[in-house]
Amino acid sequence: MQEPIQLNDKRTTNGWCMYDWANSVYSLTITTAIFPIYYEAVTTADDGSKLVNFFGWSLPNTVLYSYALSASFLITALLIPLLSGMADYSGRKKLFLRFFAYFGALACAGMFMFTGENVEFGILMSVLASIGYSSSLVFYDAFLPEIATEDRFDKLSAKGYSLGYLGGVILLIINLLVIQMPGLFGIPDGTLPSRIAFVTVAIWWVGFASYSLNRLPSNPFNKKAEGGWLLNGYRELSKVYSQIRRLPQMQRFVLGFFFYNAGVQAVMYLASLFGAKELKMETGELIMTVLIIQLVAIGGAYAFAHLSKLKGNIYSIVTMILIWIFVCVLAFFVNASIQFYGLAFLVGLIMGGIQSLSRATFSKLIPKDTTDHASYFSFYDVTFNVSIVFGTLAYGMIEHLTGSMRYSALGLSVFFIIGFLLVRRTKMQSSTTNIAK
Repeated sequence: MQEPIQLNDKRTTNGWCMYDWANSVYSLTITTAIFPIYYEAVTTADDGSKLVNFFGWSLPNTVLYSYALSASFLITALLIPLLSGMADYSGRKKLFLRFFAYFGALACAGMFMFTGENVEFGILMSVLASIGYSSSLVFYDAFLPEIATEDRFDKLSAKGYSLGYLGGVILLIINLLVIQMPGLFGIPDGTLPSRIAFVTVAIWWVGFASYSLNRLPSNPFNKKAEGGWLLNGYRELSKVYSQIRRLPQMQRFVLGFFFYNAGVQAVMYLASLFGAKELKMETGELIMTVLIIQLVAIGGAYAFAHLSKLKGNIYSIVTMILIWIFVCVLAFFVNASIQFYGLAFLVGLIMGGIQSLSRATFSKLIPKDTTDHASYFSFYDVTFNVSIVFGTLAYGMIEHLTGSMRYSALGLSVFFIIGFLLVRRTKMQSSTTNIAK
């Protein structure tokens, strides 16, 4: 029986936003704060050597990590399109969201077994967790145009990201207390406190994801799958991608998004490693940097959502891209912790805004007469994941060739410049037109 589609229903929209709260602990604890620092520490030899052996291949530990991230997002980019077509054909977006959320959380729990001696296992778990996280976002994002009217997209997207930043900070602080004062909790010193943090991410993710899933519609368009999901999923995807070829504004925006997002994600994923390696910052200082970014990002998401209301989405996004270019140049010259804190404040201000507005802007560019939202968002999220591959790969390669992450940070400015030139030409007034039948 068909579920009634009630747009802007608070129970549904709040439930949708809470998935950001659920999954952002992965983004903060695993990809940004505790795991990169833990990984760098346990893969550094007693003599200070940072070379690791990965299936017989010897290379710097940070380079291996950036390559592993690239591989995880490349796999996701190959996997997502077909799965989104299957989800749209069958009307089972929520089923796919549930699977990948639980899959990613299970991999996070598996990181508990990574102690430094088993580098291959640690990298494998980090790759699987990344695949679960990134894949779940496609189906999660695709619910936005199904639960709210267009005038609510910017604010609702900002609310989701802000809840995510807040939830991530709360769990991070709890984990930091355990890591810094393990004796207070009856836990011995060593690697155990950090490894416990990986398990708490899994529990948090599954628990709050279940809350969201209970409030999202299962099959709002009452789609009935007849025949094989695989073949018909491919047909569904082919239909949507043929329609996208007739949407020049969407194509222009997504191409620009590809370039600037490559820079944004590389900074987010590798900033803590930059501080540890280039500035020799202590763990406490690095965590402080992460907290600054997360807390400032909450205000940044709402601030730029308000700016978009006054000046439009494209104006807000290109403004943030210009600031990102400035950040990349400043990073090359940073040589003290206090300067890095200032840079973190600036990154936080634009990080929340550019992520939430990018999602909302794409939602506005989707034709109003379609129900294939997962397939459309697969176009967005494949771009998202492939851009991360390029961004992290470029970052790692530049470091590998130059021996310094400073040149990697400076090199990212090229991605932002190209993104700026493309996005500024996007015209949002064309977004409301439907596809010709």
